[in-house]
Amino acid sequence: MPDPISWGFAWPYLLAAFAGGYLLGSIPFGLVLTRLAGLEDIRKIGSGSIGTTNVLRSGRKDLAAATLGLDGGKGAAAVLIAGIWGPDMALTAALGALFGHLYPLWLKFKGGKGVATALGILLALAWPVGLAACATWLLVAALFRYSSLAGLLSLTAAPIYAWVFLGDAQVVQLAVIVALFVWARHHANIRRLLKGEETKIGQKSEPKT
Repeated sequence: MPDPISWGFAWPYLLAAFAGGYLLGSIPFGLVLTRLAGLEDIRKIGSGSIGTTNVLRSGRKDLAAATLGLDGGKGAAAVLIAGIWGPDMALTAALGALFGHLYPLWLKFKGGKGVATALGILLALAWPVGLAACATWLLVAALFRYSSLAGLLSLTAAPIYAWVFLGDAQVVQLAVIVALFVWARHHANIRRLLKGEETKIGQKSEPKT
């Protein structure tokens, strides 16, 4: 195991953790997989996002499943790798991974909505919290068939789960920050939900206009 970090001069280490998390999080798996499969640019259909739900709108369930696993996996990987050097490093890398997915440099800071990556982060940080959030996503998605609503409600519940299961203020705070950023990225989805115009899970989408 690496030597413990000297927290008397922690900023370089935390910056490295954030940067490493950002680089992992910014890999646009949805875009890469659909391009390799010879499909059109998924940014031109549906919500224009590079995430799982928009990949599913292309009609390729296999690619959507792969995107889900890889987007969640990159968030988890960032946490687990940085966590070797302690919980503060893990939390910092978690934020980096989320920001990388939401605002990837390579795509002019226009990334995904962050739900899969956020759930991966929570699973790696505190698996009971992550599992509860995933279960909430599945329940809401099964009842209402809206991926965006499921993501928003599951991540809104995550800070509550973190407090109930862990009582760890840092994890609760991270879960709140994650939820706020994911809500911010879903502003267009929220408007469509309120108008009854949001696309349901499994429904193919017309090209983006």
